[in-house]
Amino acid sequence: MSKTYQNILAKTEFHPPKDWLQIKTIDMHTGGEPLRVIIDGFPKLKGNSVLDYRRYCKENYDHLRTALMFEPRGHADMYGCVLLPPNDDEGDFGVIFLHNEGYSTMCGHAIIAISTLAVEMNWIDVKEGENTLKIDAPCGRITSFANVKNGKVTDVKFHCVPSFVVGLDRTVEVEGMGKVTYDLAYGGAFYAYVDMNKNNFDFDLTPNSYRALISAGMEIKRAVIKQDEEITHPFEKDLSFNYGTIFIGDSLHEGVDSRNVCIFAEGEVDRSPTGSGVSGRMAIHKVRKEIDFGEKMSIESITDSVFTSSVISEVDYGPFTAVIPQVEGTAYITGMQTFVIDPIDPMKNGFILR
Repeated sequence: MSKTYQNILAKTEFHPPKDWLQIKTIDMHTGGEPLRVIIDGFPKLKGNSVLDYRRYCKENYDHLRTALMFEPRGHADMYGCVLLPPNDDEGDFGVIFLHNEGYSTMCGHAIIAISTLAVEMNWIDVKEGENTLKIDAPCGRITSFANVKNGKVTDVKFHCVPSFVVGLDRTVEVEGMGKVTYDLAYGGAFYAYVDMNKNNFDFDLTPNSYRALISAGMEIKRAVIKQDEEITHPFEKDLSFNYGTIFIGDSLHEGVDSRNVCIFAEGEVDRSPTGSGVSGRMAIHKVRKEIDFGEKMSIESITDSVFTSSVISEVDYGPFTAVIPQVEGTAYITGMQTFVIDPIDPMKNGFILR
């Protein structure tokens, strides 16, 4: 055996110089959608609330968002989060969400994943059965319930913030597609919901149409933003923007009610059915009298992963009659990472090639 190969076997740890930033993460996925949970090494964010932390991060550490989400450490569809103090003593922790465009207001797949991680890491006093967490997201407080059996999480459900419909069967002219019919609703984030059965597109909701979905989804998103002045949250200016386009179609599998493909941020394709998107759909279906309290709807994604959703209650929310949706799914840990940032690396802040 050569000396060099002996050294390879013996010397398996790299010790970065002291001036290199080290950021530790636990990587997960929910229904195939990635989540990079930043657990150590990220600079302390200043503020008194999750929205304050979000603004401070955007203004001071956006280069770390790109370093961790973009290539070479991530990719165009990477998603992440930073765990933070809660807004008050009633909460367990706070969270801000990171992606290729910036900072989202709500992320259901992340809530499912970090609730699972809280059990796996014993961040909470874990018990058999239902474990409740109160998580402060930018859109408000999310209550999640991690079900534990024999010490392992079997599933997580969460109650989203009040979700409401802004308008049904609206139309917008989209270059190259003509008139597109959509619903505008909020489920922690605003989306344009586009029913495949009400529009004539030359693509479907399968991986074969991946690039066409990105192109069409972004064109519709931009057209809706340009036209629709009602993308306004009733209480918080920082939440008042259209996050993406959700295409809705028939399920490809027996026993599943519907299919969702969400194009969000700067052309990211959600591998999961989209927790905030499903929450907005519950508001739409309730207004259309297509679902009632206690009834469940299963919605699959482009990867065929499934969330189960329902309407828990109805509340007044500013000028809207909103619903509290429940969304249920499962998440899994995929790895532990220690990312290093060499200060002289010309690509230390990342890049994207799609």
